[in-house]
Amino acid sequence: MKLALQNDMAITNDDVRQLDRSYVFHSWSMQGNLNPMVIAGAKGCELWDYDGNTYLDFSSQLVNVNIGYQHPRVLAAMKAQLDELVTIAPATANLARGEAAKRIVELAPKGFSKVFFTNAGADANENAIRMARMFTGRDKVFSAYRSYHGNTGSAIAATGDWRRVPNEYSRGHVHFFNPYLYRSEFNATTEEEECARALAHLRRMIEVEGPNAIAAILLESIPGTAGILVPPKGYMQGVRELATEFGIMLILDEVMAGFGRTGKWFAFEHDGIVPDLITFAKGVNAGYVPAGGVLISEPIARYFDDHFFAGGLTYSGHPLAMAAIVATLDAMKEEKVVENAAAIGDGVLRPGLEALAEKHPLIGHVRGVGLFQAMELVTSREKKTPVTAADMAKIKTALVNAGLLPFVVENRIHVVPPCTVSAEQVQQGLAIFDRVLGEFAGLVG
Repeated sequence: MKLALQNDMAITNDDVRQLDRSYVFHSWSMQGNLNPMVIAGAKGCELWDYDGNTYLDFSSQLVNVNIGYQHPRVLAAMKAQLDELVTIAPATANLARGEAAKRIVELAPKGFSKVFFTNAGADANENAIRMARMFTGRDKVFSAYRSYHGNTGSAIAATGDWRRVPNEYSRGHVHFFNPYLYRSEFNATTEEEECARALAHLRRMIEVEGPNAIAAILLESIPGTAGILVPPKGYMQGVRELATEFGIMLILDEVMAGFGRTGKWFAFEHDGIVPDLITFAKGVNAGYVPAGGVLISEPIARYFDDHFFAGGLTYSGHPLAMAAIVATLDAMKEEKVVENAAAIGDGVLRPGLEALAEKHPLIGHVRGVGLFQAMELVTSREKKTPVTAADMAKIKTALVNAGLLPFVVENRIHVVPPCTVSAEQVQQGLAIFDRVLGEFAGLVG
């Protein structure tokens, strides 16, 4: 491991942290009490800091480093693009952009023909909403309470969690309850009941809000930040049928769940449905360079052949990001990264998490698909009492001190390592979970 040098002096974690706290304004936080973790470098599924500590990544940062860190093929493509053309306006035709769009369309279901590139997932959702509104001539957008779609105007208003409340500046947003049997809003006791009642609720919401006023239903194929809430069998098919019945565009947000995370290229493939618009970001190039986009189905794409699209971004299809997409997707195909996510996720990680749940009463529920898994921690399985935020912070600290980077949200640990993770690394992570959760067994009443 090489430590960076500055004026012949080794940089320390404290040097970087002090620099950060002097000049950087952080997201989703109160600035005064921050003590950010320092990372110096990474490779594969491991990271390290300037003081010599190493960490196994079970977070993929923000569930985006699907191909792992510093993949040589992606780095080589980015370096080659730097030498050829580092930036160009989006109105031009560019080889890297065309090749990236072609590869993404080839992965999409039949009937998709174009890609509009954005800078991230939030503005992908913004532009999908814009397209749906223009195409249908309607205004309202339905989205779930248990969801996260990004932190820009319409995206944060579409988001269902508490963060939308101080940010509700966008018009026409309506929220509904999506299925979550473990904490059912519908008094359901089975997956079948949860599915039927959630669909009945959605139909009624459509009816009372006025079907002819609704442009789109925006849903995460599998809600990620909200808890990795795998829909019950039949739910997504039911949503697709409702959208078709009422002429509503179905936008599926694949920003977190897409590009291999669930063991398929797109998470909605598990349900055998086809949306009208698909939004993506994160895993499309593992976050090496910011990029996102909207996959557009043929009817909507053709509509804009002779209707003006009132949207655009200075960095839409930035060449460096596009080169990273091309190399990432090619490497994932050739190295069978998606297949690895399915095999390791469903065959090693999930059984390991279920074994932990049998051993530790602190784990109330395990759920997920592929390398998109979650453990919900409770102090009482009978009452499903969530572990407090203060105790979750202590658990997170203990995991980090043990050499594991977790993704912790509320009372949940989302278990989402890079899709290149090995069985041995999963076992290493599971052993750390086992040890740390055992240290907090006293939380269970």
